[in-house]
Amino acid sequence: MTLQYVPIIDLGPYFDGTAEGKAEVAKAVNQACRDIGFLVITEHQIPKELIERVYALTSQFFDLPMAEKRKADRPRPDMVRGYSAVAEESLSYSMEEAAPGDLKESFSIGPTDVPAEPYYSEAMAGPHFAPNVWPADLPGFQQAYAEYFEAMGDLARTLMRIFALALELPETFFDDKIDKHISMFRSLRYPHLKEGIEEGQLRAGAHTDYGSLTIVKPDGAQGGLQVCNRDGEWVDVPYVEDGFVVNIGDLMMQWTNDQWISTLHRVINPPEDAAGDQQRQSLVFFHQPNYDVMVECLPSCLAEGETPRYAPVSSGDHLKSKFVRQTTFGGSKVA
Repeated sequence: MTLQYVPIIDLGPYFDGTAEGKAEVAKAVNQACRDIGFLVITEHQIPKELIERVYALTSQFFDLPMAEKRKADRPRPDMVRGYSAVAEESLSYSMEEAAPGDLKESFSIGPTDVPAEPYYSEAMAGPHFAPNVWPADLPGFQQAYAEYFEAMGDLARTLMRIFALALELPETFFDDKIDKHISMFRSLRYPHLKEGIEEGQLRAGAHTDYGSLTIVKPDGAQGGLQVCNRDGEWVDVPYVEDGFVVNIGDLMMQWTNDQWISTLHRVINPPEDAAGDQQRQSLVFFHQPNYDVMVECLPSCLAEGETPRYAPVSSGDHLKSKFVRQTTFGGSKVA
């Protein structure tokens, strides 16, 4: 029976390290990725203290006057770094669908402590290891964000190992494809707007994610994340206080030749009659393989006589093209 809702999966048995526990988690993850492309994970081993510290510092940043936030503006449309204000991006354009700007503001970082080696230079890597942009006067902000980026990278590696087991591959199959990952950590604030909303304007328009997987720490405010299930119905992603929402992205769907699905999702506005301030804040880690990894159909996902549905694509090229469309409202040229 196909899942039409987002399941909650306890990672504890995987971390226990037994073959049985790992197989149990891999089986549940495989069904979630095949049926709906989303899951909520618990017992993930990320310290609560770190999450709360990053969340609090993020609130402090978004509470700054606009002039202060603008000092950390994104340098270029293809650089996923720094601040972006409300309605300055439209995720729908990454799907080549026109829509008003999304009702959110964001702050983004990429890899930290980047080695001074040619592989990581802009000449070879393009914008994927660009320097991060930081707020000027928020003590502890840079350290907390760097710690969180590292912790999410570790959790993503664990999830990719679970994915490998679910796909009947060696557990460490993806390790050398994500050891120089070009991921992005992005904090988001969705203000609770009660007027001035355009027709069809959402907190985040319907889209799929670009990379291998996404790890989200949402809060419980009204106006949350919804997923389009196999029946074409929008269903709410359950809020679990200590859980993370995980979904697979376009590259994982291509790797699996559509056996797993990168699911359309959106962030809706609060109901018009919502009481109080339903401002929402989320911490989102977009995991992306090494820029030079060629994503092509996995051997375990191609039945005899079948042909791959996608041409091979490099992780870096795929990410850059999608993000530029999102930040330039459908344009493709980088100013």
